[in-house]
Amino acid sequence: MSDTTIVIVGAKRTPIGSFQGQFTHCSSIDLGAAAIAAAVEQARIGKDEAGEVIMGCVLPAALGQAPARQAALKAGIPVSVGALTVNKVCGSGMKSVMLAHDLIRAESAATMIAGGMESMTGAPYMLPKARGGMRMGHGEVLDHMFFDGLQSPYDGLMMGMFGEQCA
Repeated sequence: MSDTTIVIVGAKRTPIGSFQGQFTHCSSIDLGAAAIAAAVEQARIGKDEAGEVIMGCVLPAALGQAPARQAALKAGIPVSVGALTVNKVCGSGMKSVMLAHDLIRAESAATMIAGGMESMTGAPYMLPKARGGMRMGHGEVLDHMFFDGLQSPYDGLMMGMFGEQCA
């Protein structure tokens, strides 16, 4: 394991939007690609220099397979560079950076691209019983943003309450 100092040489983000605001027509993929491309440009590294791209994404429904891979390719990262999507709710982007650090420290890579991407506006509604056919009675519609992003599956509390408890 290397004891070389690991540094961040490029850090970019998209502006913070509002729910159903100016980024309504931008997917998580679009936002992630913009941040990746800007960070690579700021760092002045070649798009093929990264060992891997690791991106957090909590709400992947309707984005298609491998959101981190899609964002990397859209940012111009070559197909030869691997990509990994992390889903760890609020900590996804931070966990991505931690994993990138660990890969560099273990000398599995010299340069990594890591971050997070999300669009709550783009989170679709879900019909959990539609595949088997909605039979008699009321159907159920779930909000992907709420169900998979904001509400704890263990006790039903909203994630904001956890923030309050931690503060």
